[in-house]
Amino acid sequence: MKRFWLFLLSLGLLTVFSTSALAVDVKFSGELYAAGMYLNKTSLTKDINPATAFYYQRLRVKTDFIVSPGLTLVTRVDAMERAWGAARSTPGTTLAVDSAATTAENENIAFDWAYISYASPIGLFSVGYMNDGKTGTVFGDSYAPAARIKYSYPIGPLALNLAYTKVKEGSNTAINAATAADADNDKYGVEAVYTWKSGLAGLNINYYKYDNTRPNAVEALAYKRTYFIFTPYVIAKIGPVALQSEFNYATGNYAAYDSAIGQDVKMENYSGWIDATATFGPVYFGGTVAYVSGDDPTTTDKREGGTLTGGRDWSPTLIMYNYDRAMWLGDLASTATTGNGFGASGLANGFLYQGRIGVMPTEKLDIMASFTYANADKKPANYISDKYGYELDVTASYKITNNLTYMLGAGYLWTGDYFKGTGAANGVQDVYMVINKLTLTF
Repeated sequence: MKRFWLFLLSLGLLTVFSTSALAVDVKFSGELYAAGMYLNKTSLTKDINPATAFYYQRLRVKTDFIVSPGLTLVTRVDAMERAWGAARSTPGTTLAVDSAATTAENENIAFDWAYISYASPIGLFSVGYMNDGKTGTVFGDSYAPAARIKYSYPIGPLALNLAYTKVKEGSNTAINAATAADADNDKYGVEAVYTWKSGLAGLNINYYKYDNTRPNAVEALAYKRTYFIFTPYVIAKIGPVALQSEFNYATGNYAAYDSAIGQDVKMENYSGWIDATATFGPVYFGGTVAYVSGDDPTTTDKREGGTLTGGRDWSPTLIMYNYDRAMWLGDLASTATTGNGFGASGLANGFLYQGRIGVMPTEKLDIMASFTYANADKKPANYISDKYGYELDVTASYKITNNLTYMLGAGYLWTGDYFKGTGAANGVQDVYMVINKLTLTF
């Protein structure tokens, strides 16, 4: 498999670099947002009262260097990604979850993308650092830059997409002393997408081969992780109703030990959603049902949850599952629970049900209210409840110009008894939040 991808890369690069660069046209696009957030409580535990209020911003600039028709160098830079006047992060080497750079680098300036895009007679090749983590609908997506080779070939309404992603390199390099060969994490993907006038449907299959845990001085601790994720999805418009649905199934080996001493662990994870929005003139109604399987605490030889999540890119609420809130404030949980709070990964081990109604009284103004309930799929042992909570959100978005938008939102969370953990006497408290955001696109 690795030889095939090396051959494909060599063929693509040979084709790309045989093209003469006569002139370069440059195109810029991107956005700058500045926002303010207020949360009346930073913990779900009763009587832990500190509030927080701060402003934050980010500049993102995408630059396309068009060398010749069909041949482009694509880059993207994030800069000044910081809370106004706040303490800066300590420099380190750990990358941010959604970046090819560290948090400290993003607070100044950081390159996330740098890749070649070549529309050849035999298909579209992309080689370099680019976004990874998007499949089908926004549900389950967690976009982050990664080193990749992508190939796409259209056949009428059908498109075939192939991808190889280097998740982690474990070989010996000048700055990484390694004593084992091929202790890498790699991902291979194939996708078929059929498009028609009012929608599209596709099937994406990813194979994960993670060997970074195999080199271990203790033989009983050496294992590999190999699994597939199958993702069928559909996005369609039927009259006034916009529908989207996606299902994810992860299956394989969560831990396959090299030695018979270790206990192998199988993986069986499920997630999915159905989302519908019906529009009638200036008024629209919508509903969402989403599910992510949780790990059964009674099975030690199988992992039913923890790999699939609702994703960082899907933010159905302002407080519970919202990446802006998680990124800039951190996880929201109680001191009585261990894990599975409202974190950056989005919905995990749970069901989510949401109804919403909106109105656009003018072309520039959009006002929407939603009510959401979430509960756990698998309740941890001895927890008194599976209820995460209820949330009411109201947002208003106004287009000041075609490129400048202002959003104001408020949310209230009725915290569920899940966050009391194993003790009924453990108190929890409700939380409310106000956010406003100014976004310039160009």
